[in-house]
Amino acid sequence: MRDSYENYPLWIVIVTAVFSLSSYIAGSLLLSRLGSLWLVVYLLYILFLELRLLRGSCVNCYYFGKTCAFGKGRLSCLLFRKGDTKKFAHTKITWKDIIPDFLVTLVPVIAGIVILIRSFSWLVLGLVVWLFLATFVGNAVIRGQLACKYCKQRKIGCPAEKLFNKSKK
Repeated sequence: MRDSYENYPLWIVIVTAVFSLSSYIAGSLLLSRLGSLWLVVYLLYILFLELRLLRGSCVNCYYFGKTCAFGKGRLSCLLFRKGDTKKFAHTKITWKDIIPDFLVTLVPVIAGIVILIRSFSWLVLGLVVWLFLATFVGNAVIRGQLACKYCKQRKIGCPAEKLFNKSKK
């Protein structure tokens, strides 16, 4: 049984990337039904969150310059300088800190519900269900079975692991 990956296999990076992109596309399709301004703001918000993650967390991660489960260790080193790996392990995050990440799903789901109330569509219902399941089931499976389970940074110290597994300790 494998303990951790120095560099994650490409297939895991592809699975996590396709999963994330499909969620972003579903949210984009829902918000585009409200108008192009909603879509542009949503896409800029996603870009902001991704850059914030790369710059604020990935630069300090063990996987900076390596292949993490999400491919962001390699991407981060192309855009930013390496930070302090000790800083990553000692960072504390709370549920309040991850609210912006939940908005990536919450806003399109609410928009989808409003759209469904105004005019029912199987496509819209499917997108809303996909986003809901992807957020609450898909992320748990991907992180629990593919990503965090084999992560060296988790063993060194990971603020997300501390937050999500607080009740298990």
